[in-house]
This record gives sequence, structure tokens and C-alpha cells, in this order.
Amino acid sequence: MKNPILMLVRKYRAIPKSESNRHAKRQWKKRNTSLSMSNTVLCLSLMFLFLPLFVIVFFSFNSSKDASFSGFSLIWYQKLLFSSKPLWHALLNSLIVALAAAVTATLLGTLAAIGISWYKFIGKSYIQTVSFLPMVLPEVIMGISLLIFFSRINLDLGLVTIFIAHTTFCLPFVYLMVSARIDEFDYSIIEASHDLGANEFQTLTKVIVPAIMPGIISGFMMSITMSFEDYVITALVSGPGSTTLPLYIYSLIRFGVSPVINSLSFVLILSICAIAVLLRSRLKSFAASR
Repeated sequence: MKNPILMLVRKYRAIPKSESNRHAKRQWKKRNTSLSMSNTVLCLSLMFLFLPLFVIVFFSFNSSKDASFSGFSLIWYQKLLFSSKPLWHALLNSLIVALAAAVTATLLGTLAAIGISWYKFIGKSYIQTVSFLPMVLPEVIMGISLLIFFSRINLDLGLVTIFIAHTTFCLPFVYLMVSARIDEFDYSIIEASHDLGANEFQTLTKVIVPAIMPGIISGFMMSITMSFEDYVITALVSGPGSTTLPLYIYSLIRFGVSPVINSLSFVLILSICAIAVLLRSRLKSFAASR
């Protein structure tokens, strides 16, 4: 028996093509793609994004503090490693807050996305609307409202208040990413797990969570990034002894940009690139196993 699809393809190839179609095809193949508008915009966008990074890396090897390059030196990396204890303390605070806020926001955001997507209850639409407010409100308003809240409950400003604030504004992003993953979920898998005798907890941990794991990881990484680089909300809810890296860098920039910051920036760029390459290989193997 002949394949109908193969017969249709042969029939289409047998149709004589007009001269205008052949001319258009030749012109399309001869087009100059190197000077296209899309490639130009892409190159300009990449230059706008990455050129400041190259400038920072270049001046991190400058032997002087001046804006002009006066010679190659590693003196600022030496000062970064051995003479920048307050900077490393601020970096440690940022890492602690970012990891704690990301873990908490990912856990709460994932459970919220699962509960709101699959269960019906009173006030569901209201909760869905309110959950996006921290994401759309200006950071100044968010920070002032949290500051007033902390002062009303007599909570001392410090790393705890920064952690609560970062968890609050990271939650909507986790909820959004996990909800987008749940929308593509095959609900027949849940019915199959119930038919096989799995209870609600087993279905959640062994069926639902592994299926939406890419969304959970995306929300976790987004939370770390947003918490690590936040300045406005952190400046409003921080207290003595809770200086994070953005606050410390801003305090130095007010008196002039220190090349030590350039050295730290290069170290962070290398670390992030290494983590991205490692996660990319791990996530590809994880996706293949699923």
C-alpha cells in the first residue's frame, strides 16, 4: 500500500513553478544577511549590555585609581583578598539573605501556585490579584510599607527584616514561573497516580514536583538574583551590622569608584559564568532523564 503523504509530496514537487517564484527564491538566497536590520539591532544590544562589563574588567587590572590606564597590575586583587574584610562581610550577608529568601520564596511560591491552580476556595481570584502587587509596586513604596510594618510590630531592623522583605518581593516571581509550568501539566498523570494507590502527599512529592521542577528551579534562580542585587528595599529595612553588598558598594561609590570593586565584579562574573555552565550541563542531563 502506497504512503498517501509520500504521494502528496511527489505531487507537489511535480507542480510546475512559475518564473516569479523561481526569481523570488533566487533573490532570497542571495540576500545579504550580514547587514540586516535584525543583526544590527542584535549587535548594538549586545554591545550595550556587555561593553560596560569589559570596561570594568579592563580597569580592574589598572595600576592606579585614575580613569586612564597607566599600567597592568594585580594590586587591586591583592587588596580584595587581604585588605577588604568589610567587603567580604557584606558579601557574606548578601549570600546568606539571598539563599534564605530564595529557598523560602520558592517553597511558599510553589505551594501557592499548586494550591491556587488546582483547588477551588473562597477568595481565589482576590488572592491571585493581590499576589502580583509586590511585583508591580515601585520598590520605594514596597520598602516604606515594610518599614512601617516592622516599626509597628517593634521588630528591630537587621538581617531578619531584610530576609522578610526579600522573601516578600520574590514570591510573585516564583508563583508566576511555577504557574506557567503548571498550565502545561498533564492532569491525567495525577489521575493515574491516584489509580495506582498514591495519596495526596505521594502525588505531590513524586509526581507533581518532579514535573514542574524546571519552573521551580527558574523561580529559585530568579529569587537569588533579585535578592542579591536589590538596593532600594534593602536600604530602607536594613539596620546596624546588616550591610549587604549593594549597600557597601554604594557607600564606596559616593567617595569615588574604587578599583577593588572592579576586581570584585570580575570575580563575581567568573563565578556566575562557572555556575551557569555547570547548571546548564546538569539541567540538560536532568531534562534528558525526564
